[in-house]
Amino acid sequence: MAHMHQPGSRRPIADINVVPFIDVMLVLLVIFMITTPLLTQGVKVDLPKTEAKAISDQQKEPLVVTVDQAGNFYFNLADKPSQPITARTLSHLVQQQLAGPSPSERPVLVRGDKNANYGKVMEAMALLQQAGAKSVGLITQPAAVDNTGVTQKS
Repeated sequence: MAHMHQPGSRRPIADINVVPFIDVMLVLLVIFMITTPLLTQGVKVDLPKTEAKAISDQQKEPLVVTVDQAGNFYFNLADKPSQPITARTLSHLVQQQLAGPSPSERPVLVRGDKNANYGKVMEAMALLQQAGAKSVGLITQPAAVDNTGVTQKS
C-alpha cells in the first residue's frame, strides 16, 4: 500500500540555517580588527629600535615621575620626593624643571608599579607631555637571567 500525502499536511522544517550568521560575524570581526588600531588614542612615545642603553652621566638629572600601586604621583625633584603630589602640582613642577634653554636634552621618565592602574600611568604621561616634555620614557626592571641563559620572571 502506497503512502499518500495529503495536501496541507506537510510539517515545517525546524532547522535554523546558521551559515549566514557566521558569514556576518566573520565580516564584523574583520572590520573591527582593521578599525580598532586606527581608533586608539595615546601619548606619543619614542620607542627604542634596539636594546636599551643606560642613561649617560653627562646628561642632566632625569625627571622621574613615579606612579605607585594606589595611583599616587611622586616626583624625584619635588621638595619631598617620598610624599605623594597632585596632578596639578606635578604638572607645575615639571614645567618649572623644563623651562630651560634645552629641555629636549633632559630625560623625562615614568616609573609605574606593575600593579598600578594603566589609566594613571597614561595620565602621568599625558601630564608630562602637556608640561612640555618632548619624549617620555618608561623605566623597567631588567629581567633576571639564570646560568642557562633563560630569562626568569620575577
